[in-house]
Parts: sequence; structure tokens; C-alpha cells
Amino acid sequence: MITVENLTKYFGNNLVLNNLNTVINKGEIISIIGPSGSGKSTFLRCLNLLEEPTSGKIIIDGVNILDKKNNPNRLRQKMGMVFQSFNLFDHLTVLGNLTIGPVKLLKMSETEAKAQGRDLLNMVGLAYKENSFPAELSGGQQQRVAIARCLSMHPEIILFDEPTSALDPTMVSEVLGVIRRLASDGMTMAIVTHEMNFAKDVSTRVLYMDEGRIYEEGTPSEIFDKPQKEKTREFIYRIRSFNYHINDKNFDLFDLKSGIERFCTKHFLDSRSTLRIQLVVEELLQLCFFEGDRDKRNHHIEDNGGLNICISYSEKNNELSVEFSAHKSLVTILNQVENTDGISINILKGIAYLSETITDDRITLRAVIS
Repeated sequence: MITVENLTKYFGNNLVLNNLNTVINKGEIISIIGPSGSGKSTFLRCLNLLEEPTSGKIIIDGVNILDKKNNPNRLRQKMGMVFQSFNLFDHLTVLGNLTIGPVKLLKMSETEAKAQGRDLLNMVGLAYKENSFPAELSGGQQQRVAIARCLSMHPEIILFDEPTSALDPTMVSEVLGVIRRLASDGMTMAIVTHEMNFAKDVSTRVLYMDEGRIYEEGTPSEIFDKPQKEKTREFIYRIRSFNYHINDKNFDLFDLKSGIERFCTKHFLDSRSTLRIQLVVEELLQLCFFEGDRDKRNHHIEDNGGLNICISYSEKNNELSVEFSAHKSLVTILNQVENTDGISINILKGIAYLSETITDDRITLRAVIS
């Protein structure tokens, strides 16, 4: 359906897409993942010429849309795009947003366009909102309207540019549900996303992008369970963990807690699991900073490289763990063997399995949450 050959894009002297090559076949659901700044969104914007590529070819149904001899607008009508910021017309009602394109560009009658618009609103669960204005909708509802508006133009492929990144976490699932519906109906889609569980579940193929090129691609199980290349492995591991470094006794506890909450929301962890993670972290912090000789402990924290916290979630075995890692001089702190009453250790043992390892000059205490 779409063949991309040697696609390159510069912004000034900054190389954003580096000789990128891929094929998107009819009926495929392609998820595009990778770190921020790797060129994912620019790739989508080049596909429908919202950004003009510096060089290369984009061939749709055998026609290169970058060739000046061809009419790019006609070919671009085969592609719809859904943006992270919705881009609805604020002065139009929901139904008005769905009818303006078909009437003006597809020359559909207003009666036909309204009938189609109502069918699409029903499909995304918003039939009762047809007379509302975008400002009266939640973010998730606006994004569902944006998807319906895209469908009103009868695209053969839909490009999604991080469709849930601007949403409150509670609204993400309603938008992903609509995209799943499109996938089950056989719509061809390319989706830039940070929702890894969704990408693994819905995709037929996953592209991992890094430094402006497709660094690795494969099926969801190949990319998420058995990535072959180092950067892919590092990325997949990192997105399933939350890391925090403390190098001062006056660290920002609220920042740490909000980071834990974002991690739990991202992985759809329930409130029980979230509370247990927070409790484990708080009790371990109590051991490191507040039990026993506080001055001595603070001195160790600040002078020996600080304290690393890593919270990990494994989908494979549904395991949650918290690791505290520090210089081995903190061994007495983490073991709570002196000048403490044992309360924190007893709390921890009640909700987690504790283990300790020492390698070189580091000590790691691991708590696997039950």
C-alpha cells in the first residue's frame, strides 16, 4: 500500500530522518515506538506531506507522491491523520466537525454527510453529543470525535500521532478502545504511541525508531519479548521500570510519589498494587534516612554516590519489585541491624519478599511485592 524509500528529512542542519525504508501493507497495524526525538512524529508528517521530505520516495499504490508531476492532494486523500491535540473546529458542533469535510471536499450532500456523521458518532459512542461544541467535551471525547472526523473522509489508512499523550490517564482506555475497534474492522493504521501494552496487543508489526531510522522491526512478541538489538532492549526495559536517584537528604518526596503514581497509571496497576509500592518505598526510605544515627546516614548517602530506586513491573509473570541500590557502606542501614526498633522491616516482610545482594562496592535490597 505504501512504500518508503531512502526517506530523509533535515530541519536546517539537524538530520531528523536518516535514509528510512519500510513498507506498509494493506490491513497492517503498525506501531511506531522509540525515545523522544527519534523522528517518529516527523515520519508520519512526511507520509502525508505535512512536512516536506528533503529527499527520498513515498510511493502510494505505485505512485510517488513526491514526484512534482503527480497530484499529491489526490493521493493524500487516501490517508487520514489523528493528532495528539485533537485539532477540532471550536466554532462548529460535533456533528458540524464531521460534515464540513465530506461536503466541501467529497461533494457529499449535507443530508448524506449528517447521516454518515451520526453513524460514525454512534460507532465511537458519542451520538448523544452531536450538538455539543468541542469545549464542552472531555479530552477523551474530543479525541474520539477527531477519529470519527477522520473516518468521515473514507481514508484507506489512518496515521495516529500519539493519540493519547494529551489525555488524562483515566481517558486513555476509551480512545484505545475505538482504535481496537478499527483494527478489528481491518483498517490499515500506523500509530506512534507510548502505550506499550496497547502496541503489543493490537499491532501486527512494531517499528522501533532511534536516531531517525528504523533500528529494529518485528512482530510484537519479537520486539517486546525478544528484542535482538541493544538499544531496543534498553528501551523496552526502561519503559517497564521507574528509576529515581536521591543524592541529598532534602530530596523532593512529592516528586518521587507523583512519579510512582504515573508509573502505576501507565501500566494500569490497581490501587492495591500502587499503595503497596508506595508503602515499600516509604519504609525503605525510613531505613535509609531516618532510623538510627541520622547524621551518619546522610553523610553516607551524599558522599558515596547517592541512592538509586528502581520500580519494575514484569507483564510476563505479573511481578512487581522495588530495588534500592547504594554503596555497600549502607549495608547496616538497609539491614537495620543497629539503633532501630525493627518496625520498618516487619512492615516490609508483611507485604514483600526481601533479598539482598552485594556486588563489588554496591549493595542492593530487592523487595518483590506479594
